[in-house]
Amino acid sequence: MIKQPANYGGWKSQVSAKKIADGSIGLSQVIKDGKDIYWIEGRPSEGGRSVIVRRNSNAVIADAIVENHSARSRVHEYGGGSYDVSRGIIYYSNFVDQRIYRQAKNGKPVAITPADTTQRYADIKTHHSSGQLICVNESHSLDSVYEPTNRIVRLSSDAPIATSPEVLVSGADFYSNARVNPSGTKLCWLQWNHPLMPWDGCELWVGELGKEGIQNSHMVAGGNTEAVFQPEWHPERKHSLFYVSDKTGWWNLHSVDTEQEEARPEAVFLMEAEFGTPMWVFGMKTYQFASSETIICTYTCNSQWHLGLITLKSKKLTRFDLPYTEYSSINFSEGVAVFKAGSPESNSAVVSLNISTEEHSKISEPPADIMNLGDISIPETLEFPTDNNLTAHGFFYPPKNSKYEGLNKTKPPLLVKIHGGPTGATESSLNQSIQYWTTRGFAVMDINYGGSTGYGTAYRRRLDRNWGVVDVADCINGALYLIKQGKVDKDKVAIDGGSAGGFTTLAALAFSNVFKAGASFYGVTDLEALARDTHKFESKYLDRLIAPYPSDIAIWQERSPINNVDRISAPVILFQGLEDKVVPPSQAEMMVQALKDRNMQVAYIAYEGEQHGFRKGPNIKRTLEAELFFYSKIFKFELAEDIRPVDIYNAQKS
Repeated sequence: MIKQPANYGGWKSQVSAKKIADGSIGLSQVIKDGKDIYWIEGRPSEGGRSVIVRRNSNAVIADAIVENHSARSRVHEYGGGSYDVSRGIIYYSNFVDQRIYRQAKNGKPVAITPADTTQRYADIKTHHSSGQLICVNESHSLDSVYEPTNRIVRLSSDAPIATSPEVLVSGADFYSNARVNPSGTKLCWLQWNHPLMPWDGCELWVGELGKEGIQNSHMVAGGNTEAVFQPEWHPERKHSLFYVSDKTGWWNLHSVDTEQEEARPEAVFLMEAEFGTPMWVFGMKTYQFASSETIICTYTCNSQWHLGLITLKSKKLTRFDLPYTEYSSINFSEGVAVFKAGSPESNSAVVSLNISTEEHSKISEPPADIMNLGDISIPETLEFPTDNNLTAHGFFYPPKNSKYEGLNKTKPPLLVKIHGGPTGATESSLNQSIQYWTTRGFAVMDINYGGSTGYGTAYRRRLDRNWGVVDVADCINGALYLIKQGKVDKDKVAIDGGSAGGFTTLAALAFSNVFKAGASFYGVTDLEALARDTHKFESKYLDRLIAPYPSDIAIWQERSPINNVDRISAPVILFQGLEDKVVPPSQAEMMVQALKDRNMQVAYIAYEGEQHGFRKGPNIKRTLEAELFFYSKIFKFELAEDIRPVDIYNAQKS
């Protein structure tokens, strides 16, 4: 097919914002219970509702909870671990009232925690043989004057009426991963205190579990400089506890005999790869026992995720040859692994794998692919030089459309995308929102700046005391690298990011002139205000990323975009959810007003009923289209579609 020459940015695309919004169902929390498989779907078409879905042994897929419930926790605001299943019975946290409900197949939900809006529950885990349900409780009661109180609690999983949970463990600032050993005699858990985040350092504890609660508790691994992730009991050795630790410089598997008087952790398998990930939400899983001698696991190496099987005796890792580059939420029983997986050419789906035959199939029903294969821009792994003679990473997506090519002697605009966290990572699986840009003639750089996960502990800790410096330098150097290679137009470079990525976006606009436009989604603008207003989980996070507060307040002020508005010369559009408790709306509103006061080009779109991240279909659609409209005015290209205009303050300046 002969391609039609057209201005970059103005290509007509089959990837519409509406199709993306309608089809952007998020998949998470895959669980296997016997032959039944469960997962959660986040549905923008239902107002962002989180629906537990069941696929039974006859391959029939159906919603497993009632229509007016949403399985979503608000512990730490980010939630996760919002449900568990035991022998066909689902236990889940309902978003509206945050109560835990029990629901049998074809039954009605029964609340098993009291009606109390000050109590939240997450990381739900049942232990069938003992009839216990153990989870993390976050109390926002009046007793918690300074901040919410977190603890580990126990419920009877078959209680006929709602009962107040029994507190098992308390005293630390945070808890997660409370797991009962197979015999029901021991409980392990993770705990950590301010100012640490769990990926900076946390402690693995074990205690004897009985009717009277926890006794003889003691720490067996971890500490302030060792990040522990996902403890799991060995299925047969009741005292043997496995976990992921980064003490070697990489998140690798370790184990410890909890009966020893003095804990002696041992490496299970060492490799320059990450078998763990930052615990932003509860319930994250990268491995599970497939037998008493094997572990099925996911790990990331050289910017790509893999699935493998570790044989404990030989300490050998065998990689499965599957057509996926992203794996998460792994679960296993009866010879079959289930997990979420995706590739650069297909949407993420729930996948099953027979580990003996290696037969695999997609078992969820992801939205129909909205793209022709010929239009998909395949990411190129990117490594580029950055400050201090270091290397940074990312993915480059060239513009791609089977019907169009750029005009002669022109280069495409570049959109640099910044992930959140900042301790997060971007991956190479198909992202329709990126393809929205590439099919219209944009090049995209999706960057894993220093501080991102997947490249070892030292890379992740590059941001310590350097947020707003290292990440900004890597974004600038990444863009300059592509400009130097002649791949993009140096006068049409935009940058966008959400949350922490929004902070980096605004900082990059303030501290360089490389970027000619930017978009911030619920981004941080005033670091001091964020420290005062944000939720407990992240309230001390910036002490490590910036400097201790308030002793080093000058550094906080120097790094805050709101204090550097006079250095921003590029147009900016900001998007914000008005119910955001992580980055409050005041952050965006301050920046918008400051830019207006300087007579800068700025646009602002706020959404009622949205929190940290947009979950509602119409708002997802509007955000994509508004950002495109904004760039069309700044970079002066004609759109190939009708888009509702955006009110740009001081638009005549362009």
